[in-house]
Amino acid sequence: MSGTSEGPAPATELDRPTITESEIITSPGTGSPAPRSPSPPSPPSYRSVFTAAPLAMAVVDREGTVTGANAALAGLLGRDPGTLTGAAAADLVDLASDARTWHAYREMLRGRRARLRCTRRLKHPEGHALWVRVTVSPLPADDGGVLLSVADISDHRELQERLRHLRMHDPVTRLPNRTLFFERLTAALEAESYEESGTGRIGLCYLDLDGFKAVNDTLGHRVGDQLLAAVAERLTRCAEEAGRTRTGTPLVARLGGDEFALLVEDSTGTDQLADLAESLLGAIQAPFDLSGRMLSVSASIGVVERHAAGTTPTALMQAADTTLYWAKADGKARWTLFDPERNAHRVTRQALASALRPAIDRGEFALEYQPLVGMEDDRVHGVEALVRWHHPRFGTLTPNRFISLAEEDGSIVPLGRWVLRTACRQARDWQVEHPDGPPIFVSVNVAVRQVWDSDLVADVADILDETGLAPRLLQLELTESAVMGSSGRPLQALKALSDMGVRIAIDDFGTGYSNLAYLSRLPVSVLKLDGSFVRGFQLEDRAAKASPADEVIVEAMVQLAHRLGLTVTAECVETSAQATRLRRIGCDTGQGWLYSRPVSPDRISELLGTPGVQAGVGNP
Repeated sequence: MSGTSEGPAPATELDRPTITESEIITSPGTGSPAPRSPSPPSPPSYRSVFTAAPLAMAVVDREGTVTGANAALAGLLGRDPGTLTGAAAADLVDLASDARTWHAYREMLRGRRARLRCTRRLKHPEGHALWVRVTVSPLPADDGGVLLSVADISDHRELQERLRHLRMHDPVTRLPNRTLFFERLTAALEAESYEESGTGRIGLCYLDLDGFKAVNDTLGHRVGDQLLAAVAERLTRCAEEAGRTRTGTPLVARLGGDEFALLVEDSTGTDQLADLAESLLGAIQAPFDLSGRMLSVSASIGVVERHAAGTTPTALMQAADTTLYWAKADGKARWTLFDPERNAHRVTRQALASALRPAIDRGEFALEYQPLVGMEDDRVHGVEALVRWHHPRFGTLTPNRFISLAEEDGSIVPLGRWVLRTACRQARDWQVEHPDGPPIFVSVNVAVRQVWDSDLVADVADILDETGLAPRLLQLELTESAVMGSSGRPLQALKALSDMGVRIAIDDFGTGYSNLAYLSRLPVSVLKLDGSFVRGFQLEDRAAKASPADEVIVEAMVQLAHRLGLTVTAECVETSAQATRLRRIGCDTGQGWLYSRPVSPDRISELLGTPGVQAGVGNP
């Protein structure tokens, strides 16, 4: 080290007082002045640094008044430097525009907060917008007040906005994308957005192009993108036109693929959304000229309009998606308005579908039986087993509520097996309970999927062997369309069952397109006439003469069946007059509320103990 002293480390202007020329350095032990040594150059004073700094700054006292400002701040704000001193700092950089920032600034001035940083958009005197970052820091206690510094971030902000626009817009159509759409939707559903002004309602048109995949597959994605861009232009024009007649222009967004959405804030009701949907359909249906190639497409639109209160973005989009599905299912090229009742049915359907298989294991199903009564002797010849689902939430459900669901998801196989086993066991029990009377047969409905997805022949053989029921006492019912379309495995199964001795019946006969020549080659032993023919016997005007047309048709079908060696059962027999006419025609058995509604096994046991079934005796 050299023999010269380096002296004390330099201090900042804010943590030591400025040394003046009047300060005298004395030697220890003497009162005489020490010899003056050469002084190093003095650092720049606080005031000179403050004035020359490129960062815009101002000193603000505890009252919020500017006591000093540098030239950089005046230049940034476009103000005369002389006008800054004495001005309220909060007014210069807009600190009072929102309550949260204003409160934080006041806490800074009171010395209760260490630092404040915020971003502000200011209007420059020359007219352009100026984005700044404002920082407020406390000065040392001796100086008092706070230091206000302002940085111009306009270029950075512009870059951010540019990047945000790219992130929030679709590159093909230049429309807002899914992210921006949901941002706007979420904001529109916030309470402060609709409580103070507007209608308090919101509307949505959710649009999907019909057959767009075919355009991509046949003409390529380049043409597909051109079509999407052209569709976007037409949707935007429709939205702008709607905005001229209403307050506010709907937001048009591309949600992905060929899906678009138009968001209507402060909607005035379903009429407004219906008008918008109509204009959208019309705009899209006009042919598109894509570089000389003419294309015609259509669209399906789901329309939802409701109160904003209590609605969430998820719920609104689910409703729109459901309604769009309805529009496509109803034939496409149309718009459909959300229907709460229809949606409730769909939700119930989904709930039932998900609970079907577990319900079989939990034993929630039961069978009721409806008598098949001989027309000549009024005796119960058989019963049809009808399954009921005792649902813990929806109550007792009839087959029309869940059988189609069971066929769709395949649970019809275990359910059908359970029905078959339960019905055969019950028929055998009745036979044991009434050994002196002629045994009755039990008729069980079978879905075609049971034939395809399981070995129905083996199942029937095993169940008959297990329950001890004779094959001739089991009748399997299949719908006319299922039997008439049988070929291959289903037809082989029907023949094997018939050879086993099981009766095969065609249910709802007369409602399809029967090939009568083919009917003669099927292993069928029973025709069940659809109830619509029998209901035709019931005249609304009892004073009018009966038209012979219905009776002639039924009589012809009965005669045809008898010539083919088949028996005929008439469904939906409700009056004695109908029964009399059916008996005169030659119908073999009848089924309907005239004799009994579907009832429990115990009630059937009571009917079996009577010599004849009187009208309505089986009804509760």
